[in-house]
Amino acid sequence: MVPYRGRLALRIARLVLALGCVAWYVLVRGPHLTWVIALLAAYTAYAIGALLEVRFDSTVRAGVALVADTIFFGFWAWAGLAGLTPAGFLSALVCGYVFASAVVLHDFERVLAVAVTATVFALVVTPPGQDTLLWTVIGTGAVATALSLYKRYLERRMSNTLRHNVIIRSQAQSAREAERQRIAADFHDGPLQSFISFQMRLEIVKKLLARDIEAAADELRQLQDLCRTQVSELRSFVRSMRPAEEGMSLAASLNRMVDQFQRETGISATFSSSDFQDPADTEVSLELLQIVREALNNVQKHSGATRIALSLGKSDQKLEISAEDNGGGYPFSGTFTLEELELLRLGPVSIKRRVRMLGGEMMLESRPGQGSSLQIRIPV
Repeated sequence: MVPYRGRLALRIARLVLALGCVAWYVLVRGPHLTWVIALLAAYTAYAIGALLEVRFDSTVRAGVALVADTIFFGFWAWAGLAGLTPAGFLSALVCGYVFASAVVLHDFERVLAVAVTATVFALVVTPPGQDTLLWTVIGTGAVATALSLYKRYLERRMSNTLRHNVIIRSQAQSAREAERQRIAADFHDGPLQSFISFQMRLEIVKKLLARDIEAAADELRQLQDLCRTQVSELRSFVRSMRPAEEGMSLAASLNRMVDQFQRETGISATFSSSDFQDPADTEVSLELLQIVREALNNVQKHSGATRIALSLGKSDQKLEISAEDNGGGYPFSGTFTLEELELLRLGPVSIKRRVRMLGGEMMLESRPGQGSSLQIRIPV
């Protein structure tokens, strides 16, 4: 939709041209009432009415205006070449206005129709040897048609861009919602359960203090152990939400994450990386960091592993991440791709979602009682 000021400018230009044609005709032929004057007056009245109602423009009115302007061009081209405008100057101006309004307000098909119609009018009214207006119409029509084609190309690109933006916003919203659900589930299964347990144990200590001081002291010692566990879980919870530090490469961030994981959990963790350039898109690096965080959290919370080894490398324009632990493995046995895991509804949901969003590949091997290994390949 053309802005109000643009449509207003076109309406003003139409009125100026109509008044100019009337003044030119009256100046040359005199103020005698003829059918030409009547048609010029009618078009001028239409231009005034369109100017007053520019706020109420519609597709139908725009189409009617295009037909009226094209017919007026043909009429004035005939009148101008009949002696009123030897150089066809006003006819060329009217022609330019018709094509300009067509390009701005209408689609390619209508612009092409106007170009063909105006060319036919020019051919009909142009006397032999006076082809200035004809070539003006042909040249202006070619330019208008090319501009209209380019306009349609830009509109399609804009439409595709807007559609792509809608998809991205939808995916981002889904990712945020999934992340909120993950955080809520992790908090419910981890720190919140520890707080609830701590509260129940405090009630037990309160009752023991009244009848068995020694048992109460033993219960307090157990509560101290529970507090230490709680602190570790809270640190793990906070670590899972912590973004990557600015200025650090992906390998350095992962190495720091693994070291911190080992210090806080006591689980032996190693990390190795080959030389490669970080992905150009920082979002890819952030998602990879989140994937590794998820893998480390799963090892700590569910596997019972005492050792985990992570590696990062690049092969065939793809980043490769592998993680292997000696824990209890998953409840299922075997090696599965991402598609198979999704079909069977097995494996870590958050990691699968992130790998799928990055367009990557995933291979999960589960050995119940002996550990598991995870391989992920992400195109960069």
